[in-house]
Amino acid sequence: MSAVWKYFLLETPQSKTATCNVCKAVVPRGGSSVATYNTTNLIKHLKKHHTKEHDDFLAMGQKDQSRRKESLLQSFQRQGKLPPDNVKAKGITEKLLNFIVLDDQPLSVVENEGFRGLIEYLQPRYSLPSRRYLSETALPELYNRVSTKLAETLKTVPALSFTTDICTSDVCPMSLISLTVHWIDRDTHGLCCVVLQVKKCRGSHNRATIAATITEMLIHWEIPLEKVHAILRDNASNMKAAMEDMAVSSLGCFAHTLQLVVHEGLISQRSVSDALANSRKIVAHFKHSQLAQLEDMQREMQGAGTTTTPTRLVQDVQTRWNSSFYMIKSLLKQKRPLCAYAADHNLPVTLSANEWGLLEKTVTVLEPFEELTRKISSATSTAADVIPAVTVLQRLLAEENSTDSGIKTMKSTLLQAVRRRFSDIESEPLYAVATLVDARYKDRFFTSGETARRGKALLTQELEKMEQALLRASADEAGTTEAEPAEKVACMEAGPSTGGPPGTMKSSFSSLYDRILKEHDEPAAGTQAVVIQMQMYLKEPTIGEKDSPFQYWANNHGRFPLLSAVAAKFLSAPSTSVESERLFSSASNIVDEKRNRLTAERAEMLIFLKKNLTMFK
Repeated sequence: MSAVWKYFLLETPQSKTATCNVCKAVVPRGGSSVATYNTTNLIKHLKKHHTKEHDDFLAMGQKDQSRRKESLLQSFQRQGKLPPDNVKAKGITEKLLNFIVLDDQPLSVVENEGFRGLIEYLQPRYSLPSRRYLSETALPELYNRVSTKLAETLKTVPALSFTTDICTSDVCPMSLISLTVHWIDRDTHGLCCVVLQVKKCRGSHNRATIAATITEMLIHWEIPLEKVHAILRDNASNMKAAMEDMAVSSLGCFAHTLQLVVHEGLISQRSVSDALANSRKIVAHFKHSQLAQLEDMQREMQGAGTTTTPTRLVQDVQTRWNSSFYMIKSLLKQKRPLCAYAADHNLPVTLSANEWGLLEKTVTVLEPFEELTRKISSATSTAADVIPAVTVLQRLLAEENSTDSGIKTMKSTLLQAVRRRFSDIESEPLYAVATLVDARYKDRFFTSGETARRGKALLTQELEKMEQALLRASADEAGTTEAEPAEKVACMEAGPSTGGPPGTMKSSFSSLYDRILKEHDEPAAGTQAVVIQMQMYLKEPTIGEKDSPFQYWANNHGRFPLLSAVAAKFLSAPSTSVESERLFSSASNIVDEKRNRLTAERAEMLIFLKKNLTMFK
């Protein structure tokens, strides 16, 4: 609508004339009908008789014209593509890269017709970036941003523990060596675990190559060897020798050693190993054929009208003993349907009544090992769990039961294997000190007074070193060499500690923890300042087995500052290298058949971001 109508009035929309609001003059609208009426005469009237109003009219017309042009430009822009530096476009590109990283998608997904159609439908104005841009620009930028944040965090941590492992790809000639870092957060006292790096391992996997590769990774992250508390590795001789060449403390994977122990036990008794071999043949038969008939048999025995899904049999992997345990349990659960099936169908082998009995007893003996394997494979397991676990296993295997008939050789072999393979763990400083500073165990699980005394002597040395370090740090902050005496810290009043949940049912493995705790004698008194603090801590009751040692130190670091600092160092070490093995499970989803030409550098970035992106956004 023209701005001129601000100065004129119509009696009706069809009127041939308009009345001027300023002088009340009647001005013809021009034309002979409503369709041909115009505003030319009205504008001329303002120009001739009302100069000020005419100038105002012209100014308003220019504003209207500018607004119309701007509106047309905005409409055009809405129909065009978003520029790459647009905030919305950059946000979509970031989410796209997150989708590729976190969901193990190939970078070439942006070239897939279906995916392109989906993005076009969701946001027509967004231009999908090319695979080359994602690979050479977006991915390195995201990697650098996340790795910078991680590096800044690690600089503030005084002691770090690591797990490492080597994996060879099945789809391309690439070997990768991993380094996963573990530490205790000094603010939350929680356990942190982050993938530090996955690097291509060139050449043969000998001690020199492994040592050089891990050293390169530590140098890249600016981590001095003094900050390396321990490296968890597998039990291979090349790994152990590489750690010796690097002059760093290392521990063998507890889970790997446990695997060797159980394997010895399972093959020690011919009747048990034969029953296991027959079990594998039966499971393999149903894995390859006749599965539907067994499921029908299960439904018949469950009763008509049941909606329960039939239980599948579990095939074991001989390199993982617990898979054999799960296989036996699945067979025992389906004992009746299997026997009924065997009455009408041919099986490669059948289990006798004696073999079924042996399998039941084998499950009973292996139950504590399975419980322990789950415990040490958890994300919160530490090196402190090893000595108590071995002590409990030895006590449990040494107990004689009436149900041992038929498996005594296996049980005896298991006990001998545990004693032989773990004979020196109480003398290992990393295990001994870690056990003492874990408030669930303290000094209660050492098998002799001599090993307990050696452990306390090692802890005393660590406390003295930590005391000197804290005093130096305090003096540096204050700009003086004076600091509060350790006696003041050591003699603070001890408060109550928490115990485990009351009234809970415990397995045979867990119940022995309580029995061993009750048998322990009180420690002797000490005289040094650090020993006073240690003795106050050791005399307090232990916390419950299910309680968190990290939470204990979060609540008590003010009472025992030296012990808390030592605990943050020693409890950072896990008991197994499971984290590195889990990492390579993810790596197999990244370097797969569709991405068998992926370079080691790109694979490293994708694995690193897959594990760390959500933590360091």
